[in-house]
Parts: sequence; structure tokens; C-alpha cells
Amino acid sequence: MSPVRRRAPERKDRPLTVDRLNELLLVCALVLLVAVAAVRISTRSGLPTLLIYLGIGVAMGQDGLGVEFNDPELMQVLGYAALVMILAEGGLATRWRDIRPVMPGAAVLATVGVGISVLVTAAAAHFLVGLPWQLSLILGAVVSSTDAAAVFSVLRTIPLPRRLSGMLEAESGFNDAPVVILVIAFSELATNPMPWYQLIGQILFQLLVGLVAGVVVGKLGELAMRHVALPSSGLYPIAVLALCVLSYATGALAQGSGFLATYICGLILGNAKLPHRPAVRGFADGVAWIAQIGMFVLLGLLATPSELADDFWPAILIGLALTAVARPLSVVVCLLPFRMPWREQVLMSWAGLRGAVPIVLATIPMVAGIESSDRIFNIVFVLVVVYTLLQGPTLPRLGRMLRVGPADGTTDVEIESAPLERLRGHLLSVAIPRASRMHGVEVNELRLPPGSAVTLVVRSGKSFVPSPTTVLMHGDELLVVATDAVRDAAENRLLAVGRGGKLAGWLGRWPHPVPPGASGPPGRSAPSR
Repeated sequence: MSPVRRRAPERKDRPLTVDRLNELLLVCALVLLVAVAAVRISTRSGLPTLLIYLGIGVAMGQDGLGVEFNDPELMQVLGYAALVMILAEGGLATRWRDIRPVMPGAAVLATVGVGISVLVTAAAAHFLVGLPWQLSLILGAVVSSTDAAAVFSVLRTIPLPRRLSGMLEAESGFNDAPVVILVIAFSELATNPMPWYQLIGQILFQLLVGLVAGVVVGKLGELAMRHVALPSSGLYPIAVLALCVLSYATGALAQGSGFLATYICGLILGNAKLPHRPAVRGFADGVAWIAQIGMFVLLGLLATPSELADDFWPAILIGLALTAVARPLSVVVCLLPFRMPWREQVLMSWAGLRGAVPIVLATIPMVAGIESSDRIFNIVFVLVVVYTLLQGPTLPRLGRMLRVGPADGTTDVEIESAPLERLRGHLLSVAIPRASRMHGVEVNELRLPPGSAVTLVVRSGKSFVPSPTTVLMHGDELLVVATDAVRDAAENRLLAVGRGGKLAGWLGRWPHPVPPGASGPPGRSAPSR
């Protein structure tokens, strides 16, 4: 195999004029509209959206409409930027209460599990396909990471137990960091060999630095945003995403894992009592969609379908070893101390989805000038397409066959907070979804702490001031006013009633720290935390 064929081409001087800008805006707008429509098609057909976006890029590329894009270095930079947005959105949308019990298992999967997958997949690539050991190790590292975008998008449409979905989300958010380090280390193996213990030490150091950077930026950002009332609600989403990007830059410049810092920062801010949280998450979700669409389309442009045929069967063999051997083995070994039921382990093994991240990581050896690294890109591209097409649509059916479903089908009420700085209070906007147990509860049965009250109910487009006996219904939107002192307690109480109904707090622990003057359920004293 000849050396790397994909080099950044010599760019022709073509100034960006207004006419050129108009052309670019037209193409980008059409691509985005097609991509948005593809989401609807994907939802009905079960076809993963990433395949549709890759298909758009391939159709526009050299073997399609003839659009030329042959710059792996630019693709790597843009892919990193897109991954930052995707991880930030993943952290903001992940509930800490869902992943906190499974954090140890997710951490083991993201480190030890990655190592097992790398070794098994590398051995398969070497002995079954005949790749040299360096290329085999690079390939094993590239495909060992579960893709955050694929996991986040697929799992949120599949009803799974919170423990299982939380572990999958946490693993996909954490394992990008060690994988990037491994791919870079294996790419430099010929020029800068590193003992295994030094490599492990470097991984642990970068993970620690990334963790610290994410926690520090996230906590400082939470403190600042909770005590500063911005003049416009539209500034809050911008500030939150800027903090996530700041955590990435801080962690990366400190020689740590910027990706881990981004996810941790997003996790902290997404679970903080910040104003306008639904608006923040909605904005981050939109930015993440744009990042995914742009990244997948560019990756499709970078691929050359006429060159993929030679590596089709090697990709199938390596993907089979990864999916049927490496992933299940890593799940069984890593989760052995946690006594997870075998049905959930089977689903965990099949849910190790790959997506754009492995394809982006496959550009690292190309940029480093590794011989035959273009073959790694082709194998990874085919592997991701084929096995995503196989695993994504069949995951819900497998969950039903294994009888793995959510233990609790309730949905949390949606609470948005706006600070009333001059009045030293907060205005909480509460939406009651269909699966909430707040349906049928009277206003006085909410038992909100003193200093908070339901002031308005919006039902079927009409608003009215509720009485204590007003019965709340699905689809209602409430306006709750709370003083600064009881704001957190009021929100916790609303969430508790949404999950447990009117008896929340009677059976079990009082769902929030009781402020002075508030009372717990009759016959109970409020336990301290």
C-alpha cells in the first residue's frame, strides 16, 4: 500500500466575495433543510440519522456531485470543535441523579473496558486482516470508543432503566478522552515509543487534569450565573456554552483532557439550579444538531466510495470481532464487581454504538503521515456505516426481547426559572407533561414551602388564578413565585410531586431540605440530610 494519498491540496486563491458568500449560504441552507427533514424520515424508518448525513456528504462528494474536500487536517480540527459541542450538550442533558449510582461502573468501562477492546480488536486486525501491529493498535483504539452523539440520540428515544441508560451515557461521555490519548500515542509509536506504564500514567494524568478543569470551571460558572441576573434571557444559553468551551480550552492548554473537562462542566451546569434551564438545553440541543450535521456531511465528503470496496470485508471482520467479542468481553469483565443482571449486560454489549467520533479519530494518523493510514480511514468508515445500520434499529427490539424496560415510566415536570433580582425572588414556570404524576393533584396538595405559591395556571391557551382546590392536569403550565430562601425547596417539592404524586413525602423521606417555618408530612419530623 502506498503512503497516505489524502494530503491537504494546494488551495487556489479564491477570495471570499459577496457572490461567493451567497453561494455558500445557499448550499449550507439547503443541506441543513434536507438534514432536518431526514430526522423525520429517520424517526419513522428507524434508520440512524448519522447514516443519512454521511450519505448526503457522499452524494455531494467526488463520486457524486463532484464537490472536492480532501483535507484531513481541517476535518480533524472541525471534528474536534463539533465533538466539544456534542459533549457539552450531552453533559447539559444528563441528569446527575441517573448517573451518580453507576459512575464507578461507567468509569471502569471508559478506562479498563477501552483497554480490553483495543487489545482484542487490534489482535483481530493483525491476525485476521494482516495489518501491521502499529496500524492494528491504532485501529483498535479508534473504534473502541462508543460515540457520544450516537448514544445520546438513540438512547433518549428508547425506554430503558435509568441505571442502564445512565451508565451508557456516562461511558460515552467519558471514554473519548482516553481513546484520543491512545490514538495519538500509537500514531507516534515509531518515532516516540513509550513504555506501557508511562502511557497509563499519561492517561491518568490527563484525565485528572481534565476532571479538575471541568469541576473548577463548572462550579465557578454555576456560582456566577446563580447570582448575576443577565439583562436578557437569550444570554444565558450563550454564557453556558461559552463556559463549556472555556473548560475544554482550559483543560487542553493545561495538558489535560479537554473533552472530559467539557462533559464534566456541562454535567455540573446542566444539573445546577440555573435560570432558564429549558431554554439553555434547547439552545445547546440545536447547536449540537448543527455540529452533528456539519461533521457527518464533511466526513461523507472526505470519503471516496470507489476506494471503500477493497476494505469492505476487512471492515466486516474487524467489526464482527469488535461487536461480538471485544465489547461483550469488556462489559462482562468490567461489570463483574457490580453484579449487573445478564440481560442488561447483553443490552449494554449491543448498545456500544459507533458513529462520527471513530471516523474523526481516524484522521489523526492521516495528519501524522502514518503509512497506509488511509486504509484505516476506509475500514473505520465502512465499519461505522454497516454496524450502526445493524445495531441502531435493532436495539429497541432487543430490549423488548430481553424484557429490559424502565421500572418507572413517569416523566419529570419541566421547570424554567427566571430571577427577579429587585424583588429578591424567582418566577418558576412549570410544565406538566403527560407522564407526570402531578396530574390530578390539587394546588393545596402540592404543599409548597412557605414563601412560595402557585399564582397562575395556563390551560388550553387560557389563563386563570387557581384556588387551593384547583385540580392540575396534563398539559397545564404553572407560574410559581418563590423567594430566594425557598426557591430550591419549592423546585424540589414540585419535582417530587411530579414523580410521586400527592403522597410524595408521606411514604419515605421528605423530598427536600425543609426551610425554617415549613413542615413535613403530618406525623413526621423532617430528617436532616
